[in-house]
Amino acid sequence: MNGFYKSKEYPEYLRRIRFKDAGTGQTLVFLTNNTALPATTISALYKSRWQVELFFKWIKQHLRIKHFLGNSENAVKTQIWCAISTYVLIAIIKKELQLNASLYTLLQILSVSVFEKTEISCAFQPSGYISEAVPIANQLNLFEF
Repeated sequence: MNGFYKSKEYPEYLRRIRFKDAGTGQTLVFLTNNTALPATTISALYKSRWQVELFFKWIKQHLRIKHFLGNSENAVKTQIWCAISTYVLIAIIKKELQLNASLYTLLQILSVSVFEKTEISCAFQPSGYISEAVPIANQLNLFEF
């Protein structure tokens, strides 16, 4: 495997930390090269890292961010905040209109009807949008005799 060291060839001293999670009772084992920090701090860092991983998993599943449009910290934060804001607004609409559809379905409906002049409550109706033709007095109709 490229990029990985065999345990005997790793250039630094490794430290093994065992941590028992009080909530689940599960024993976790961490391998680190940090020898200065206490074991509780190392386990807290790994727990925080896991929360970050879960956060990005949630983002991928719910916010439809396929890739980041910029590489800077500001660009990534801006794109995430825009996506989260959209998600929260859809959740508010779902609650206010008391809709049974999933947030994903509501996002799909909005993405299709974003440029239509339709009231948002009508866009989510199961019957769909039915426009009524407004009669124009000066318009000739070829099919009415």
